[in-house]
Amino acid sequence: MNKTLVLAAAALALMSGTAFAETYKIGLSNGWVGSEWRTQMIEEAQAAAAAWKEKGVDIELVIQSSDVDVQGQIGAVRNMINEGVNAIIINPNSPTAFDPIFSQAKEAGILVIATDAEVSSPDAIYVGIDQTDYGRKGCQWLADTLEGKGNVVTINGVAGHPANEMRASGCNEILAKYPDIKIVNAANANWDQAQGQQTMQNLLATYPDINGVYVQDGMAAGAWRAIEAAGKTADIAATGEVRKDFLDIWSAGKFNSAASVNPPGVMASALNVAVLELQGNEFKDGIFGGVYGNAIFLDIPFIDNSNLADALTAAEGKPGHWSVTQELSADDAKARFFK
Repeated sequence: MNKTLVLAAAALALMSGTAFAETYKIGLSNGWVGSEWRTQMIEEAQAAAAAWKEKGVDIELVIQSSDVDVQGQIGAVRNMINEGVNAIIINPNSPTAFDPIFSQAKEAGILVIATDAEVSSPDAIYVGIDQTDYGRKGCQWLADTLEGKGNVVTINGVAGHPANEMRASGCNEILAKYPDIKIVNAANANWDQAQGQQTMQNLLATYPDINGVYVQDGMAAGAWRAIEAAGKTADIAATGEVRKDFLDIWSAGKFNSAASVNPPGVMASALNVAVLELQGNEFKDGIFGGVYGNAIFLDIPFIDNSNLADALTAAEGKPGHWSVTQELSADDAKARFFK
């Protein structure tokens, strides 16, 4: 049932004096399954959908997870369109490749919201953190910690992935402001801990005088294992992760570390925005920005040694793969983004 039919049914129910429960079918498209962060992302979106039921809104989720193949994810979105979903929330594998399929979704009256990575389509909006600013924050901390000088390596995620490219761009933007900081190598480790460890080992063997490391989440725990094995924890400042298992190691090892937080709750936040829009709420003026002018940015928490204890408290009782998270509630989303 599309948005128009849902609203019409609601109006008829109100005129007849009968009770009416809103019902929406929402597709969740996850473009990469090789991450426990993504699993938590889906679980938090499911919890957000369940919370809407308490408000009298029934949400049926259609969940699909792909590998890193863009065409496969496009096919999954096409299937959701054919199922007649009211909205699609997608963590996309490309910023531009989905433009035609998003256009088809709009023609079918389907709302499309991207999360975790901005998209170029004028037929979609983005709800998530500013990935470029994520990179800026981590590298600003690194530059400040190194007092503006030293040899730095960067370990990035999946080459070509929009979030990865934006993070790397934000990092490079900051480090370019410091002429005495030299990026001696930039590598990719595909957001994989084992690859992060091996890459860091190789970099330490090649560049024994490394002072700083910018490494994205998903790989930082591995990179720090390599730094520990080399006996260089006192000599190197490196960004870290927000998983519980790494927070524990970080605290015990007294690492010189810090981490931007990309909360797994971004998809839940996007779902809350989607339902509010499906209900007919209108966005406030001037809230959209980003590379393509269609982004609503969420806050980026930041953890360093000054607030590490708070993060550890939030992680108490959670499994090791749990990531520090944050979700924009439906009430907060309505107050912040809608008229």
